[in-house]
Amino acid sequence: MNSFKKIALGMVAAMTLSTLVVTPASANTVSVDVTTEISGAGTAASPFTVKVPSDNVVSVADTSTVTNNEALLITATVVAGTPVTFTAVGAGTRLVSAIGSTVNASAGSSSITVTPASTTATVYAYTTTTAASAVTVSVTGASTTIYLKGVAGPAYELKMSIPASGNISGKVTATLDVADIFGNAVADTVTVTTLGGATAGTVTADALVTGRYTSEISLPAAAGTVAVGASIVAPTSVPTIKLATTSQTAIVTVSDLATALAAERAGRAADKAAADQALSAALAKAAADAATAKAAADAAAITAAAEIAKLKADAVTAKVAADKALADAQAAAKAELDKVKADNAKALADLKKAFNALAKKWNAKNPKAKVTLVK
Repeated sequence: MNSFKKIALGMVAAMTLSTLVVTPASANTVSVDVTTEISGAGTAASPFTVKVPSDNVVSVADTSTVTNNEALLITATVVAGTPVTFTAVGAGTRLVSAIGSTVNASAGSSSITVTPASTTATVYAYTTTTAASAVTVSVTGASTTIYLKGVAGPAYELKMSIPASGNISGKVTATLDVADIFGNAVADTVTVTTLGGATAGTVTADALVTGRYTSEISLPAAAGTVAVGASIVAPTSVPTIKLATTSQTAIVTVSDLATALAAERAGRAADKAAADQALSAALAKAAADAATAKAAADAAAITAAAEIAKLKADAVTAKVAADKALADAQAAAKAELDKVKADNAKALADLKKAFNALAKKWNAKNPKAKVTLVK
């Protein structure tokens, strides 16, 4: 990349000039020029495109090849002394006041305010992503927005995904993704190699996903393991921000799935037979235990029934004895009462007889004072 000193802003004829103007109701206006060799119109539908700083140094090259430029020089024309705020919106897009050998991809900020002594304020905008982003230039009462996106740098990182196992004489697909140093998808040449009897098919670019490739790997007819490798050309520049990953290797276990399936089925059948046998034994034991428990319960029930019958018989015997004792007691009491009554009646009769005998003697001797006889 050329240094900042090589920028020729005055060579307007060799540059693409884009001017967006907003004239608000207030006195302030802002006119924005993008005067770096670039492509695109600066709109949301057609953003300006700049190369991402893949060497980690942001620079602008004043050549006729627009893809060499890594930054937009944005110039705002305003009333002299008017503060101008430049604001970047979007991941990976940054702003710096000047370009030099020390400006790297992590430099800059998302917002810069410039108060020019003259009528122009300038900043540089760069991005590390291919996604569209925006830079809004604003003064009090007026603003305008330009859009930009990055062009991916050279291939820097390779990732491969592949199934860990496959069937003998079968096929598995290796998927390969290529990206630049910032993770932007980029088209490149990918080489796939194999060891262990496998064969790599043609590397085919995905029709929908940039930087994605597939290769069909034909596996050998014998079980074992094979190695699948993939690589891209190593980058000429390796910045310290991130080591390049230009190769990937994976091991695929090749199995005779039919034989393995038959063995698994046989093993499952044996396991099922053992489980059925164990279940039958468990059911038989459970049935025997249940029969033993039932017999014990029946015997206990019979013993309990006999004990209940004996208790009932003992209760009947006790009641009969109690009834007889009560009857005997009642009979004895009645006999005793009858004897007492008889004795009392006899004593009373004897008393009456003796009284009447005395009364008769009294009456015989005392006819005028006779005593009435007791009946």
